[in-house]
Amino acid sequence: MIQPIRLSQLTTNIAETLNNAFRRLSFWVVADVTSHTFRQEKNYHSFDLVEKDTASNALIAKIQAKAWGRGATSVASFENITGQRFTNNINVLVNVTVEYHPVFGLQLNVNEVDSNFTLGQLEQQRQATLVRLVRENPGFIWQTPGGFDTKNKQLALPGVIQHIAVIASRTSAGWQDFHHTLGNNPFGYTFRIDEYFTVVQGENNTQQFLSRLIDVFNSGNNYDAVVIIRGGGAQTDFLIFDDYMIGKAIAKFPIPIITGIGHQKNETIADLMAHTPTKTPTKAAEFIINQNRSFEDSVIRLRQNIVIRAQQQFADNNRALNRVNNSIINKSRTILAGRQQELVSTRTSLLIHSNNYCKNQKRYLDHFVSIIKIASPENTLRRGFAIIRHNDKIISNPDDLTIGNDIGIVLADKEITATVTAKNDYNGTDFHL
Repeated sequence: MIQPIRLSQLTTNIAETLNNAFRRLSFWVVADVTSHTFRQEKNYHSFDLVEKDTASNALIAKIQAKAWGRGATSVASFENITGQRFTNNINVLVNVTVEYHPVFGLQLNVNEVDSNFTLGQLEQQRQATLVRLVRENPGFIWQTPGGFDTKNKQLALPGVIQHIAVIASRTSAGWQDFHHTLGNNPFGYTFRIDEYFTVVQGENNTQQFLSRLIDVFNSGNNYDAVVIIRGGGAQTDFLIFDDYMIGKAIAKFPIPIITGIGHQKNETIADLMAHTPTKTPTKAAEFIINQNRSFEDSVIRLRQNIVIRAQQQFADNNRALNRVNNSIINKSRTILAGRQQELVSTRTSLLIHSNNYCKNQKRYLDHFVSIIKIASPENTLRRGFAIIRHNDKIISNPDDLTIGNDIGIVLADKEITATVTAKNDYNGTDFHL
């Protein structure tokens, strides 16, 4: 019969064997972290390291691990460098030693966590996604010497941004910062903000995020811009913004997208695809305010230029009017002076002509006066003629007289009263002086 041994004897033998085999040996191991717990009061991490088959995702290796003392310090350094919490479902490169404890069994003691390995993995995934985006979407994503160009980047951002669609977490402090910064801008600008709340972290929430982006598109609202907001956090919290489908949707979106994802260290793929990336939600709000301020400044400058140009135009026109006025005055004076000389000359000429005319007319009048005087009754009577009157009428027709009529014969200085005793015909030839 085989002599049994106590369990403690067996575990002690196992411990001695393993300790003898692995003493002073350490190993760099690549594995995934699961079942992680952290006792903060003891600064003690407990977890499992597992490996899965890449094709079937079946579990092919599993072992308990712990990190305390030096290992816990390395975990803290890893979290600080990568911005990634040491937690479940992360792939890590760790330096371990093999330990066996009679009570706790076989364990790996973590001495160091390689931060560069995790960062490198994330960056490799990111670069692979960027290559795929450019390769599979040549119609709206292009690689340039300076980075990437997209259809969204080529959209014209309105000079004034007022109607905004915001995709953010309802409980996000970043959303509150964005809203507060816009609402308390020093210029009194007002905004109409439509909220499209969703989860903005975790690779499993990609479809929910895309659905909200589709809701913005289907709303029919003529948004000036779409703003994607997320506050700070660990680097893996931003993995959703390195997703291929989200990057593709942002690159081809027909409304300018502004990102304020809150990642201070690196740009996400969403930042690279969007029209305007900013570092934080507050910076996104400040960008919008500055965009509107730039437009207002341009309007103010335009108004000032119009005022200055108008003043210059008025001054130029005033000078031109003054020149025209002076020219009119000078020409008027010249014309008046010339016309005055012409008037003086005309007046002189009129005076001369009127004097000559009056003299000529006086000669004519004198001539007529002489004729009238010659033909006057007095002169006619002095030349021996007589005027015959009958009944106070001058008789020029002998037929108006009959025999026996009393007549008056007016001579130059006498009037003779006579009676017609006879009327004889006279041929004018028997008259003798």
